[in-house]
Amino acid sequence: MQIGPHLLPNRLFVAPMAGVTDRPFRQLCRGFGAGYAVSEMVTSRRDLWHTLKTSRRADHRGEPGPIAVQIAGTDATMMAEAARHNIDRGAQIIDINMGCPAKKVCDKWAGSALMQDEALALQIVEAVVAACAPRSVPVTLKMRSGWCAREKNALAISRAAESAGVQMVTVHGRTREQGYKGAAEYDTIAAVKAALNVPVVANGDIDSPEKARAVLRATGADALMIGRAAQGRPWIFREIAHFLATGQRLAPPLVLEVRRALLAHLNDHYALYGEYTGVRSARKHIGWYVRELPGGEAFRARMNQVDAAAVQWQLVADYFEELAESHERLPLAPALATHAGMLEAR
Repeated sequence: MQIGPHLLPNRLFVAPMAGVTDRPFRQLCRGFGAGYAVSEMVTSRRDLWHTLKTSRRADHRGEPGPIAVQIAGTDATMMAEAARHNIDRGAQIIDINMGCPAKKVCDKWAGSALMQDEALALQIVEAVVAACAPRSVPVTLKMRSGWCAREKNALAISRAAESAGVQMVTVHGRTREQGYKGAAEYDTIAAVKAALNVPVVANGDIDSPEKARAVLRATGADALMIGRAAQGRPWIFREIAHFLATGQRLAPPLVLEVRRALLAHLNDHYALYGEYTGVRSARKHIGWYVRELPGGEAFRARMNQVDAAAVQWQLVADYFEELAESHERLPLAPALATHAGMLEAR
């Protein structure tokens, strides 16, 4: 799998998710087998570039290349400036956000709202490509299937974007109108793949190794992008890689391996955000890890009352140490266990 001059180790990508895919989370997923990770979206507004929030989102210290930064905005000139600014800060790939369905983003006509104005969308693509070309930085594009069920125009926009110089397109198989509700569809992704020569990435509802294989077969996509399914389960990347290579499910991770990974993740998280913000923003990550585990709900309720990093870290360490006394490997969630049993019975 290649993006411009960058050869990637595999075709399993971490989706950019605001408030989630910061540097510690990207590093965590890469450690569990993700071949590529895109940053949270960074605003194109110059007056916000030096805010603490944006500086954290643009932090790539110690991260292996290629460094991919997603930018969001509605003005072609500002988006081009944002691309150059992030390249100066180390970005090696620039990704254009036309997929975010969040109301606060779409109300400003950014993210997936751009799909309602194909002319403006193309102006932005052309401006960003022109800004990146002199630095030999490839531009990629992430979009939805369309604004609503009646206006699925991902194919038209992706064709225009390829002609303008975009070197990879990712399509989330939902409209903006859907948000994250309902089921993703893959016919639109398959149509985009059939029409383009550049790599096409499939995104949406890829939450198991079996689903990953099914989506690849249905779309012919060159790669898969995984978002919400990696929250609290970053080892999904190696599970999918193993299944695609062998047709067999990988055993769940060792409890002590998960303990080590989560504690290291927390240390990186605290280092990036500081104690006050770090403890509070880490709660969602911890909650995702324990939501299907024995005593997870009670533990999360207790952990959410803690304000000190050292105490939070120790609570997590103790919880997983106790879990390891009764389970060598992470217990499967009921739905996964049932599915795995059905596969084994076949």
